[in-house]
Amino acid sequence: MFGYVTIHKPELKIKEYEIYQSVYCGLCRTLHQEYGRCGQLTLTYDMAFLILLLNGLYEPRQTKERHRCIAHPEQRHWMTLGKYTEYGADMNMLLAYHNLMDDWADDRNVLSLAAATAIRRRCRRAARKYPRQNRAIIRELKRLQIYEKDKEMNIDKVSGCMGKLLGELFIYEKDVWSKSLYRLGFFLGKFIYLMDAYIDLDKDKRDGKYNPLIPLSDKEDFEEETLGMLNMMMAECAREFEKLPIVKNAQILRNILYSGVWERYAAVSGRQKRSGEDNKK
Repeated sequence: MFGYVTIHKPELKIKEYEIYQSVYCGLCRTLHQEYGRCGQLTLTYDMAFLILLLNGLYEPRQTKERHRCIAHPEQRHWMTLGKYTEYGADMNMLLAYHNLMDDWADDRNVLSLAAATAIRRRCRRAARKYPRQNRAIIRELKRLQIYEKDKEMNIDKVSGCMGKLLGELFIYEKDVWSKSLYRLGFFLGKFIYLMDAYIDLDKDKRDGKYNPLIPLSDKEDFEEETLGMLNMMMAECAREFEKLPIVKNAQILRNILYSGVWERYAAVSGRQKRSGEDNKK
């Protein structure tokens, strides 16, 4: 479900792209160091965004190191590391672990159980370190599981689970900025859930799987209505972001919120429009 919160590279300056890449590579390295190869496989763009956001808001002390990585072993790359890199890695793994366990519970997927078992011990350490966030992940994924089992079609309810989950993760510690961080994460989480449902719609209809957008999909104005919901979610995200006193790397964060999150939507909506035109011929 994750992986939508990324950059729109053509609109970034070279220096901005290098900064983003160093944060992303720093997250990858931290996952490897703390969780091994299994940890690296859970790497998502979404947590790189969270790290950039928290770094920009709190401006902590960071280090920049150059290392080779398994994906690009031919040369060393800059990697930005710091306390929020570690936090992003821990949240990345808690999300991955509980998603794997849900897959095992739902489908008895043996591969999911094996992967979860491989990272369980270290994830328990992260859960002890961040009990509030861990409880939120368990609570909201369980609620989402119930909604999906009952085939709940109230989109606000279902997407709200991912919103509440991500809202809690965006709060590193309770302070004056917690409300805006929570709301930013909340609306971004709802956006991610809706985007995922939109992208999987055709496949879910074909396979007879649950998708809260299916009842709306036969309406003549479905595309406009879906785009309206997604736009509303991102407008709220942008509103909360602009309340935060972020100067450092603000343009990279704006690139993600205003352009990057729409990359997958543009590809899928364009494909669906072409398919619709072909069907009319």
